[in-house]
Amino acid sequence: MAFVWFIVVGLVAGLLAGVIMKGSGYGMLGDIVVGVLGGLLGGGIVQALGIPFGEGLLGAVLVATFGAVLLVMILRLIKRFWGTSLTL
Repeated sequence: MAFVWFIVVGLVAGLLAGVIMKGSGYGMLGDIVVGVLGGLLGGGIVQALGIPFGEGLLGAVLVATFGAVLLVMILRLIKRFWGTSLTL
């Protein structure tokens, strides 16, 4: 059951990151991947900085969204510098 929540949080975070970054998104599977990877990135950053962020669904979505936004920014920078079509 935890795996299902992990995927749901990743999907929501990926969708929110697409809205925040004013992009068209990466499709459902791409948004899940961006959200899950963003969750790992955001969780690592928040934990390394020692920021208390609560443990619940809302906290998980916020941290994952933060990480997904950072990940989308990084992907856009890579795309800009290499000039190629970057897809997941």
